[in-house]
Amino acid sequence: MLVFNFNRVFKARGIDKPFSFLVKSGYSANFATRIANNRIEKLNLKDVENLCEMLQCTPNDLLVWIPEQKDKENENHPLITLKRNETTFNLTKILNSVPLNKLNEIEKMINEKIKE
Repeated sequence: MLVFNFNRVFKARGIDKPFSFLVKSGYSANFATRIANNRIEKLNLKDVENLCEMLQCTPNDLLVWIPEQKDKENENHPLITLKRNETTFNLTKILNSVPLNKLNEIEKMINEKIKE
């Protein structure tokens, strides 16, 4: 089953208050609540595109595949790349705990990886 998982992207982007972020971006309170609480089953493609632009991600980043029992061991399933492990990005917390003298080194490593 494919489901949306916006929390993963919000955390990766350091957005602690998704509802406020979405409302400030022009979405209604109702829509923002449903997105912030992952209570949305379908979106029109224009909303997917807008969200991807705002969050600097792809539609694949917004989706998670939860395999049915019969597909759990099928490593050749076409949706396997959307199967996510339970870990979520929390770079903001990690970076906030890094000593200041190490941040330049980390920034250089990140920039090098991005260029690859």
